[in-house]
Amino acid sequence: MKLSIVIPVYNEARTIEPLIRSLLALSLPVASELIIIDDHSEDATSSILERLRHTADGGRLSIIRFVTNRGRGACIREALRCATGQWLIVQDADLEYSPEDIPAMLEPILQGRTDVVYGSRFLHRKWPTGMSWRNYLANRILAWATNQLYGARLTDIMACYKLLPCELLRSMDLKADRFDFDAELTVKLLRRGCTIREHPVAYCGRSYRQGKKITPKDFWQSLALLLRSALRSA
Repeated sequence: MKLSIVIPVYNEARTIEPLIRSLLALSLPVASELIIIDDHSEDATSSILERLRHTADGGRLSIIRFVTNRGRGACIREALRCATGQWLIVQDADLEYSPEDIPAMLEPILQGRTDVVYGSRFLHRKWPTGMSWRNYLANRILAWATNQLYGARLTDIMACYKLLPCELLRSMDLKADRFDFDAELTVKLLRRGCTIREHPVAYCGRSYRQGKKITPKDFWQSLALLLRSALRSA
């Protein structure tokens, strides 16, 4: 079994190297590969990635660079085309999430208890560290809307950590290019009757001044996607 770890990255020169080194040093019960999609970064991210490609562990890295900025969802779809693992997990490049949570997310998969695991920032904690009240409210509304519209019981549909079979992802006609990819994926999994198991994950949010990328526009796009999809199936 192999796990494909997909890392969309845009202008993360400060965090990309420590993140990759952390992932390469991670002790996993399965083989792994790192697929990094550079979404047309304009800082030093690209040069850092090229240097890392030539290190001793560079053979585990696949690096793809977009010639234009296309968005997080587009990055994940591109990575899926070249993934060689049986399973895929998305890892954001900003170090808001800890790779140390990945082995625990793999456990229910390896034990055959589920096919889909979502990381949740809201299980076992009232307010994730560093999350602004605006982002807190947006995340809670999106989870609530998903549960009301699709009969789910999820606490966090927008967290980056989503672990599921590559073939399942390939069988879906996923089209969202930005952060609404998470809402689209969740809707299509629920419509197929897939059980989504949530696992608590650590989180240390950052501010927009520190480089946070998600915006209010992404909230409205995700909410609109949830509503449109529900109306189409009504």
